[in-house]
Amino acid sequence: MKKLLIIALAAFVGYCNISCAQNNRSDKNNSNNMKDKKILVAFFSRADENYNVGYIKVGNTQKIAEAIARETGADTFHIETVKPYPAAYNPCIEQAKEELRTNARPEIKGDIKVEDYDVVFIGFPNWWGEPPMALYTFIEKHNWEGKTIIPFITHEGSGFGGTDRQVAAACKGATMLKGLAVQGKAAQQGADATVKEWLKGLGY
Repeated sequence: MKKLLIIALAAFVGYCNISCAQNNRSDKNNSNNMKDKKILVAFFSRADENYNVGYIKVGNTQKIAEAIARETGADTFHIETVKPYPAAYNPCIEQAKEELRTNARPEIKGDIKVEDYDVVFIGFPNWWGEPPMALYTFIEKHNWEGKTIIPFITHEGSGFGGTDRQVAAACKGATMLKGLAVQGKAAQQGADATVKEWLKGLGY
């Protein structure tokens, strides 16, 4: 009886070792597959006067975009409007509200060929439960079929507020992975550790 128990235990340990090794290889392969993808970080971000952080030289969302690019080695594209927003906060939000009311598509500077990338991180601030209208200008220029998109946003308490679903609907044919929402103040103070942990969960 004792001999049989020892044999059974040895077999169980052997099975566990094989299973763990297979899982480790699988995780490693998934990670390598993700890292082998061609990645773009496309983002809309506004500097100047922002809510709760005052006047800033680098926008909240740009801070997160730069952290993602550092960790993934991605290319970046800053979505900027041809007509700049006012530097002061209140005039800026009035212009943005009018664009939202009219479902405008503000003209943007330049472009990048999204079709050349496998994975696109899409970043923007949450403005009243909507992405800035310039983000739609960018999205609607491209074919998103078969792409993997990953949203990231900055906000001041509202989180995604459904904006991730709106971006998913606009990027027709794309698959969306879990996004990241960071408060603007936290982005300005440095959110590299948060970004690293989030990317780790995605396999980067």
